[in-house]
Amino acid sequence: MTVLKKGKVKTCEQLLNEVISKPTNPEKIIFSGLGEKDVYNISAPFEDEGELVIAGRVESRDSEHSRVYFFVERNGEWIPRENAPVLELQDPFFTRIAGELILGGVQIFPHPTLEGSLGWRTVFYKGGSISLLQEFAKGPDGMKDLRLVELKDGSVGVLTRPQGEKGGRGKIGWTHIPSLADLTIDVINDAPLLQGQFTDEEWGGANEPHLLANGLIGVLGHIASFDAEGNRHYYSVVFALHPETGEISDLELIATRSHFLSGPTKRPDLVDVVFSGGLVRKSDGTAVLYAGISDAEAQKITIIDPFLPYEQ
Repeated sequence: MTVLKKGKVKTCEQLLNEVISKPTNPEKIIFSGLGEKDVYNISAPFEDEGELVIAGRVESRDSEHSRVYFFVERNGEWIPRENAPVLELQDPFFTRIAGELILGGVQIFPHPTLEGSLGWRTVFYKGGSISLLQEFAKGPDGMKDLRLVELKDGSVGVLTRPQGEKGGRGKIGWTHIPSLADLTIDVINDAPLLQGQFTDEEWGGANEPHLLANGLIGVLGHIASFDAEGNRHYYSVVFALHPETGEISDLELIATRSHFLSGPTKRPDLVDVVFSGGLVRKSDGTAVLYAGISDAEAQKITIIDPFLPYEQ
C-alpha cells in the first residue's frame, strides 16, 4: 500500500495558493417539480433499480427546515421520483455496505437545553433499494459529517467530526468496526482524531469516502473558515487515509466557488460556499464533482481525478 507523507497543517489561504486542479465544464443541475424551493447539498448520482438517482436537500430560501427528495432525470431536468420516500433530513449522502444501500443525512430537532435553538445529529438508513430504506442508526447529538465506507476486507470504516472540547470548530476522526451492527454512539465518540489537518481557527469534515484500488481510502471533504466580517468560506478538498494506521496525506484543494457558474445565495455570508456532495470517477482519468453552491443551488464540474495519484 502507498506510503502517505504528511507535511505541516495548511490553512485555507495556503491551500488557495496551490489548487491542484483546473476545473472545466461548470454546469448547473436543474431541478423542477417543487415550485420555488431550492435544491442544494446534493449527493452524486447513484444507481437504484436500474436508473440514476440524486438525493438533494430541498428547502425554502428563508428556512433551514429541509427535506431530502430523490430525483430522476427527465428531458435534462431532475424531478422528484414518483412514490419515493421523502425524508426529514438535510445534506444527504450515500454509500454501499454488504450489498445494501446506505443513505444518511442530518436530522434537526429542538435543542434539549437551549430554548429556541436547534440541535442536530446524523441519521442512517439502509435497504436493498430506496423504496426499502429503514432507519438503523443515529450518531451523537451535535455531530454532522459522519460517514461510513466498506473496506477491502468487508469491515466498515467510520469517519467522524466532533466539535467542542474534542474537535474545536470541527476536526475529522477515524476508526473501523467489524460490521454495521457494531456502529454505536461510543464507537463514534471514541474515534481518534486524524492529526495535523486543520488549525483551531478553521474546520473541516468528510463528505464522501472512496475505497481505492490499493485499499487506501480517498476522502472527498471540505475545509472552511470565517473572515473578519463573519462570512463563511467553504472549499472542496481531498486527502488519502491508510485504514489500518490512520496515516493521512496532506489536504489538497480541488475546487473553489470561482470554478462554478455565478448564481444566487441563501444569505450574504454564504456567497463563497462550495459544499462537496460527491465525486464520480471516470475511466478517462477525470472525475465529476457534484456540489452545493452558496446554500442555494447545485452544480457540477469536471476535474482531473484527484485520487489517481494515491493508487499508483
